[in-house]
Amino acid sequence: MYAIIQTGGKQYRVEKGDIIDVELLDADANGIVEFKQVLFINNGSSIKIGSPHLQSTVRGELVDFVRGPKVIAFKYKQRKGIRRKVGHRQHYARVKITDIVE
Repeated sequence: MYAIIQTGGKQYRVEKGDIIDVELLDADANGIVEFKQVLFINNGSSIKIGSPHLQSTVRGELVDFVRGPKVIAFKYKQRKGIRRKVGHRQHYARVKITDIVE
């Protein structure tokens, strides 16, 4: 069984037990996260497609907060002596999917 969820402007294909890195999100005190924007569910025998969303939820638990790879932006203007190097690392929430509720 798998589902396709939408969070942070991106779509993820998730199964029970998967660990995904998503944009930072709010979790309750227990670290429980619910994704309510479920677009698609396939449970092996039947398929449910939302228009645009289903009335299902995907639950997960917050594992950790991590940082993505460093992205370098280097600006340069020839013959002017202008060089500027800027680095950025995006913050992510690591979530383990615990349940898909139809």
